[in-house]
Amino acid sequence: MELLAKGAEANLYLEDGRLVKERISKKYRVAELDLRLRKIRTQREAKLLENAKRAGMTVPRVFKTDIRNYKIYMEYIRGRPLKDVLESADEQEVKNLSGKIGRALSVMHNANIIHNDLTSSNMLYADGEVYYIDFGLGATTTRIEDKAMDLVVFKRSLQVAHGDKFRIIWASLMDSYKSVKHLSEILARVDVIERRARYMEAS
Repeated sequence: MELLAKGAEANLYLEDGRLVKERISKKYRVAELDLRLRKIRTQREAKLLENAKRAGMTVPRVFKTDIRNYKIYMEYIRGRPLKDVLESADEQEVKNLSGKIGRALSVMHNANIIHNDLTSSNMLYADGEVYYIDFGLGATTTRIEDKAMDLVVFKRSLQVAHGDKFRIIWASLMDSYKSVKHLSEILARVDVIERRARYMEAS
């Protein structure tokens, strides 16, 4: 296997044209807890990817889940980080890409999946499509609060990573997100969360 990247929670390898994500041991955790968490998170991420794919999202296809060794074998997407693509794109390209992001996000939330770590670095651009990747912190939920927090986290990450293009990105993204169920409730909750954050920062 060829090591592609080392992360805080997992290492990524390339093996026979497939991407292998292996959750690694954390020495600071009690051994029994460490094994349990790695197993649960491996199972959960694989299931989230499968459910997202079934719902119509553009995500890597899961080929096999090896619970015993905490590995997920999935499709290797030969693409560029969306963060880099957005930075070099002109205004119309940014709008088109942001529209794809927003549509996929609405599909994900309609399937009651949240990502919990939405950034343009956790997306790839390949063959004209935006792929959502790294569902390691994701979850299944019907709660409006959780979907709103997904948006708040994403919004903040975009403001930091793409400050000069943020307004165009967010406007186009939200325009295509409008097909999500319970839109008004989600946006109302986003407003509450943001106002609460501003109050805490000011106090």
